[in-house]
Amino acid sequence: MLSEAIATRDERYSRQVLFRPIGPEGQAKLNQSRVAIVGMGALGTVIAPQLVRAGVGFVRLIDRDIIEPSNLQRQSLYDEADAEQGRAKAAAAAEKLEQANRDVVIEVAVTDLTWRNAESLLADVDVIVDGTDNFQVRYLINDVAVKHGIPWSYGGAVSSYGTTAFFRPSETPCLVCLFGANQGTGGHDTCDTVGVIAPVVSMIGSMQVAEVLKYLTGNVDALSNTLTHLDVWQNEYRSVTLGRPKENCPCCQERRFESLSAQRDGLTVSMCGRQTIQVRPPSGLTVPLADMAQRLSVFGTVRHNPHLLRCDFGDVHITLFADGRALIHGIEDETLARSLYARYIGM
Repeated sequence: MLSEAIATRDERYSRQVLFRPIGPEGQAKLNQSRVAIVGMGALGTVIAPQLVRAGVGFVRLIDRDIIEPSNLQRQSLYDEADAEQGRAKAAAAAEKLEQANRDVVIEVAVTDLTWRNAESLLADVDVIVDGTDNFQVRYLINDVAVKHGIPWSYGGAVSSYGTTAFFRPSETPCLVCLFGANQGTGGHDTCDTVGVIAPVVSMIGSMQVAEVLKYLTGNVDALSNTLTHLDVWQNEYRSVTLGRPKENCPCCQERRFESLSAQRDGLTVSMCGRQTIQVRPPSGLTVPLADMAQRLSVFGTVRHNPHLLRCDFGDVHITLFADGRALIHGIEDETLARSLYARYIGM
């Protein structure tokens, strides 16, 4: 049986091993590697299948959100049944990825990445991959990466354009070097404001995976060491050399990790593509979802699984996660969102 398993593994990766820069030694390195993917939306659903199928030994999927119909146009791991059930993205993705490669250990974290959990979720891997849609989380990733000396892949895609870079602490600039320390406060295009088409997502995500594979297999000389921008609609492609870390950078040179040390919990408005407000409680919680489902059933139709609970109130519905975080769907008013959270969740 063991010999059959080894033979199956050899056949699975045979075409990748034939690629000389990887070869048997590179494949062995991939099989021993650990990667965390932050965000299982559009980019994450391009990145995760490629890494899992390539044989990266451990992949942690981190995502706070659920699957909705507007996701299906570009988030290629999910289907209509997932959207109808409002499944947690990380959990649904893991289920499908396990069917693609049972040799890979896939860990699921259905949670919001915050200063409270960022180090515990990111500091034990070889590479962090950004599949998020906001700069606040990217700055948090950058802090953890610099603090613990972990390379990370930055990627963003909206409309028809996208940008990517592979950061290596002490070897390249960090995110703060490039964009300054105050870019995590909003004002950037999102898929909710300018839309997004699938081809740019596929291209940026694949470019991120290529850099991750180069690094994990020891092909560091092949890394692009550039900040790359492309627009698939306007036929544009340009790149800028990253160079060295910036002198006096407050993050990578002075080692001030402001996103980690700010210790801010707050309200996130406008989850990408719909009228939804996220309410995050001020301290870490563990919510007994089965008990909460029974409590809320008198107010509306309730469905729950080990990861989340959904209660439909008609025009408004609530998705509650086990960590106390909630998505209030169907409204845009922050005050009303907090009021509904206090009224129904009571924490």
